[in-house]
Formats: sequence, C-alpha cells, structure tokens
Amino acid sequence: MFSQYLYTYVLINRTTPTSLSFPSSSFKFYLEMATSTLSEAYRDNPIPLNHIIPLDFSSLRTLPDSHAWPHQPSDNDHDSIPIIDLMDPNAMDLIGLACESWGAFQLKNHGIPLRIIEEVEAEVKRLFDLPSDMKLKALRTSAGTTGYGRARISPFFPKYMWHEGFTIVGFSDDAKKIWPNDYARFCDIMENYQKQMKALAEKLTHMILNLLGVSEDDKKWIGSSNHVGALQLNFYPCCPEPNQALGLAPHTDTSFLTIINQSQTNGLQIFKEGIGWVPVRPLLDTLIVHTGDILHILSNARFHCALHRVTVNGARHRYSTAYFYGPPLDHVVSPLVLNSVACFRALTVKEYIGIKEKNLRGALSLISVFKTE
Repeated sequence: MFSQYLYTYVLINRTTPTSLSFPSSSFKFYLEMATSTLSEAYRDNPIPLNHIIPLDFSSLRTLPDSHAWPHQPSDNDHDSIPIIDLMDPNAMDLIGLACESWGAFQLKNHGIPLRIIEEVEAEVKRLFDLPSDMKLKALRTSAGTTGYGRARISPFFPKYMWHEGFTIVGFSDDAKKIWPNDYARFCDIMENYQKQMKALAEKLTHMILNLLGVSEDDKKWIGSSNHVGALQLNFYPCCPEPNQALGLAPHTDTSFLTIINQSQTNGLQIFKEGIGWVPVRPLLDTLIVHTGDILHILSNARFHCALHRVTVNGARHRYSTAYFYGPPLDHVVSPLVLNSVACFRALTVKEYIGIKEKNLRGALSLISVFKTE
C-alpha cells in the first residue's frame, strides 16, 4: 500500500551558515508575510473542532479506545538513514544517493549553534508542561493556522494520536494568550530559531535546485518575503500502552523540505520500501532533514517524499521541533523533465495545499498524469 509514496532525501553541499543574519525588522516582515500566506491556504479547509482539542494526557492512566491503534510492529534495527557531515568534501554525492533512496538524512555540522537548539528545547518543555487549561487558551480555531491543538492530519484517521502540538507561523501571538505578562522570552527564542532555520532551509534549497539543474530564474523565489514557512512544536507524552498508540500516523509532508530537531527519545520512523519502518535514532547536535511532496513533484518523482510516523514511549516524554519550508503560494510547481515524461501536472503551491487538505494520502495520485482504472 505504500508504493504510491515516493521518498526523497535533501541534497546539499555547503559551508556552515553561522554568519547569516537578518535585520530584526526585515525578518519580522518575512514572518508576517508567511503568516498571511499560510492562513490564506488553510482558511478554505476548516478542521472540525473535535479534531483539534487534545486530551489531558496527564490525567490518563489507561489508553482510551479513541487512541487505541492496531499493534505497532517493532523497530527495524538493521538499517538507518544516512548521516551526512556537510563539511565533508563528498557531501553532495552522499546526499544525492540519500535523496534517491531514502528521502531523509541526519545532518551534522549544520551551522545552528547547540545553544540555540537547547534554548528551544527548554521552551518547548516549558510550554507543554503547563496545565491543560492554560494551553487551551491558545487553542487553534477550526479555520486557523496557528496555536495549540491536535495534528492537522487527525481528521483523516479513525483513531486519535498520542500527541499535542503548537504551531507558530511568524511571531507567536498565541503565546500572549498563555503568558500575557511573560511571553517575550518564548517569542524571542522562537523567532530567532525560525530565522536560523529559514537561513539553513534556503541554503539547502539552493543546493537541491542546483543539483536538479534548475535555472536561476526559477530559483528567484528562494529568500522571498512570502515563502511558506511554519514552526511546529510537538509533544508525545509517555503512554501507558505504547504498543497500541501512535504519536503521529503515517503521512508525508506537503512542504518542499522539513528540518527536524528531536529530543533524545526514540520515536520518529521513516518507511523504506522493501524494509519497513526504520527508526531515526537521536544524535546530539544533529538535525533531521526530509523532503516533502512539493520537491517530489518538482523532481518528477526522482526524489522520494519521506513517509514517516512517530511511535510513543512508555517511560519517557518525547519532544520535537519541525520547520516546514516551501515556495510562495502562487509559485507554479512544474515537474522537471529531461529525457522522460512528466509524472504530474503543473500546479501552484496553493492549489496543491488545497488538494492535500482534502485528500491526505491521495493528493499525489490526484495530480498524476498516469491515471489508473
């Protein structure tokens, strides 16, 4: 059933971006533009309120039927996604192989200071350690983009996920609802992290498009003020019956690429055809990069979009932070065709987001030029 999903690994060759910086006012303008563009994309696809409100996991001692999935098979310990050092002179070749065979890799020497990552982790824990009634002050609305709640993919599955999320697009006004007098630290740390992630994502995107042979004109959207970007904070509480629960159900991301920092607790898994679910073991000061549907379409299915899920732990909480990056809503994504036939029709980012919001697993097949009976 998973053969319909194509997976990709992000291709890169770079120097570390620690010197990259933006004037504060300019970056806040970028964040405001990103907020408006994503809001525009999602407002026509509201989510039922019952699919937004998480359970109060701290009060549960048994797994409710609403969150009980079929038994999850054990991890496949015989394989792992590639670990790539971006300072390695052979990094481009190694990443190219990863892109075509896995759809994800772990990234060393990425240029994001460990101090910044640790600050974000501390704030994520501070947020999700709050009582439920405080977190619910920032509950996402049915047609909303930001705030607290369940994963947006929840309506597509018969069971709920063992997960709480907090979505930030731009400056986190939702933090003011939770901490009306103490939101500045959280917002400053998250804004700085988004700036760092945006710089890294732009660098990776340049490299990927160079590898694909994309023209300079078709790369002009990189660095634009209306790019699609979002920061997703995730919390997976320890679970009384972890083998019967899922933190996140299997899905691919809509984004061009996703950059993830995970805590030192196992959970993230990547599906590889012929092998099964492969765990992504946490490594200190290493980020996970995987590609999404937009890059899969652009590469004409050369690069796989990573089908992934998250399992939960019976003894430890797990936290992660995911940064989603993609072209502006009006950017036309057209498959790059050299000596082959286009696998997908061309469409704008906004059009594809609308299709994905209504047809999670079937979105790629709906734009495929190869129709099956």
